[in-house]
This record gives sequence, structure tokens and C-alpha cells, in this order.
Amino acid sequence: MRLFYSLMWWLALPLVLTRLWLRGRKEPGYRQHWGERLGFYSRATAADAASAAAGPTLWVHAVSVGETRAAEPLVDALLAEYPSSRIILTHMTPTGRATGKALFAKHGERLVQSYLPYDTGSMVSRFIRHFQPSVCILMETEVWPNLIAVCGARKVPVVLANARLSERSLRKATRLGSLMTDAARGITLVAAQTEADAQRVRSLGVTRVEVTGSIKFDVVVPEAALAIGAALRAAIGARPVLLCASTREGEEELILSAWQAGRSALPAETLLLMVPRHPQRFDEVEKMIAARGLTVERRSKLALDGGAMPHSVDVLLGDSMGEMFAYYSACDIAFVGGSLMPLGGQNLIEPAALGKPVLIGQHTFNFALVTEDALAAGGAQRITDADDLIATTARLLNDSSARTTMGLNAQTFANQHRGATRRTLALLPSLIDA
Repeated sequence: MRLFYSLMWWLALPLVLTRLWLRGRKEPGYRQHWGERLGFYSRATAADAASAAAGPTLWVHAVSVGETRAAEPLVDALLAEYPSSRIILTHMTPTGRATGKALFAKHGERLVQSYLPYDTGSMVSRFIRHFQPSVCILMETEVWPNLIAVCGARKVPVVLANARLSERSLRKATRLGSLMTDAARGITLVAAQTEADAQRVRSLGVTRVEVTGSIKFDVVVPEAALAIGAALRAAIGARPVLLCASTREGEEELILSAWQAGRSALPAETLLLMVPRHPQRFDEVEKMIAARGLTVERRSKLALDGGAMPHSVDVLLGDSMGEMFAYYSACDIAFVGGSLMPLGGQNLIEPAALGKPVLIGQHTFNFALVTEDALAAGGAQRITDADDLIATTARLLNDSSARTTMGLNAQTFANQHRGATRRTLALLPSLIDA
């Protein structure tokens, strides 16, 4: 089965590279570092992490923005725990790589970034020969059959950290038969977010599975982000702010329609702050807003030097990267996108950690238990559709006591779930030392 899978990769490679080039029209990062995606490296690749490090090279893979942010506490803890080590941090998307560059610049040459090679045996083998990692740590749901097989052949332990596996993902994995079950058996250790995730992972054949909780609860809010958030709030002024964060295609139309229909119930001058999840859609969403006759301002054009944003602005478009904490900091109520449509939802821990009332849609299967726990704690509220989003926002903005209580409940919920990084770190010494 894995041989067939590898053959499919090679046959699809021309199409994959063509798609990469086409995506580069909107995101130039997709046209950079192609050699890394194919497992080719120059002798000077970031000073060669393997040879430059006095201690072990620790490989952490975070596919995109969310996983990279989630990896921050673990990366920081690993570098502190192993002071002579270096980390090779791999990604699949330019946005993930840019996020990693921003988050980990503080570590200097101790952290090297690269794209993960496509999942063929030869490409992954070249990567491992070049960087010589002591351990491979995959974040959340990244399971690559050839990567795991090559790691096994070269005696590199594979850890799936902060692991989550929904029922939907389990069904998909099961349909792939021995390809996924063989890969699962090749994983040395899984640190699962919940017991339900652990049970589903065990059903695939992983031998060692531990429940450690979600590392995302351990993310420390950067002081710089809070400063930007304060400056953004100062520019907005006293206007109430509804943030719609990480919205996906199709959701913005629903939200804007509901916003215009139910706006009269909101406090006067309420501002809609909309942050699409994917940067290639910023221009599209701006045109969508303007087409409805609404006045839109882009965050990238908004000066944060003490000047005030005009009150005529109806919608502020968050078109910057790496500022999600700043946006959460600047809002009064946070809606977490990807949940109005059957897309599985996004992480609600960040707004909860900042003490913001959280609204979430019906579709949260990617973060099912975290969402249910936040709802039970009174820090989040589920809305049925976009109209209900605006109606609930109006109720909370007109009731400061309920809004404050909900925000405090959200922050308490987030604080009570910290510690996953420490528990995960405690499982690694025997693998790294070996």
C-alpha cells in the first residue's frame, strides 16, 4: 500500500508543483525555497543545524499558522531544557513559516526553518541525512506514512504532540487501511489532548499514548501584541467592537448580511472587525464589504501613532499577519470563525485567555471538547447562525454585567487548563537522550 502511495506522489508531483506556482500569484512565498520541498539543501542551509549544534537537533513540524502558534510553548521549553540543542522547525505553508519567523526570532541561530519535503522516501531521507535529527515531533494531526517509515529505518523516534483526532478524521484514516495503520504503529509516542483523542489514536494501533492536554492553553500572550492591541483600541476609540476572527470563505457574506439587517439593535457606532483566516482573501473580502455600501478600512493602512480612525468606518479589515492576539485584545466580543459552516471551527483558547466573551457557531468538530468545556464554564456561547451572532452580540453589548461575567469565566477556563507543555516535556527525555 505504501509503495502505491509513493507512486501516486511521484505521478502527482508535476501537478503539485504547478499548483504551487499558481498559488504563488497571490502568495509569493509559495514560489520560494522549492529545493527544500524536494529535499535538496545547500551546504550553507542556515549554517547546517545538525553540524552546528553541540547537542541534539530536535525536529518540530508545524504545518501552518495554527500549529506554529501552538508549538511556541513547546519549542521555548525544549530550547530551555536542552541548552546545547538546536531546533529544525518545518512547515508546509508560507504563512506558517512567516509566523514561525516572527515568533522565534528571539532564539537566533538556535532555530532553523525549512519546508517539509514532500512525502516520498528519497526526499525525506535527504532531509534526515542533512539535518540528522535526534527526534521528530509532529504537531497535532500530521501523519505522513513515508516520513514515519524513514524515521523508523533511521532510528529517529517519532512523537505526535498536542495530538487531536476527530471521529471524522478517524473515519478517513480507517478508509486508507494499512497505509495509515502501518504509519500509526510506527509512531513512538502520542501526547493526546483529550482521552477521547487518545482512544481514537489507540484504535489505529499506536502502542504508547498519553493524555497531556492542549499545549495551546500554555501560550503566553506577547507583550508586543498587547501593545499593538492597545494602540489599535486607542485608534478605534470608545466604539464597541465585534471581532469576527479567522473567518473562512462563505462566512463573510453571511456575517455582512446579518450585520446590515440587525445593525439597528446594536449600540450606536459598533465596529465590525473582520479578520479572514487566509491572507490571499484579504482583497476579495475588502471588495465584498465595499460592494455592500459599507465603509472599510484596512489595518495595514491604519496608523497607530495616536491618530483616531474616522467614525465613518463601518468595518475594519484585519489584513496583517501575526497580530491575532492584538485583534483579540482590542475587541469587546470575539466570534471564532470556521464554525458557521461545516469546517470544524478554530481555536477559541486565545480570546478566552485574554478574558473575552467568545461566540462560536454550530460546527466545532475540530475542537469539540475544548469548545464544550468553554461552553460549560460559561466563557463561550454557541450561536445558531449569523443572525443569531448579531442578536447575541447586541444583547451582550447592551448588558455590561453579563459581558464582564462571561469574559471572566473565559479567562478562568483558560487558566485552569494550563500545564500540557510541562506534561509533554516530561515524556521526551528518554527519546532525546537515546
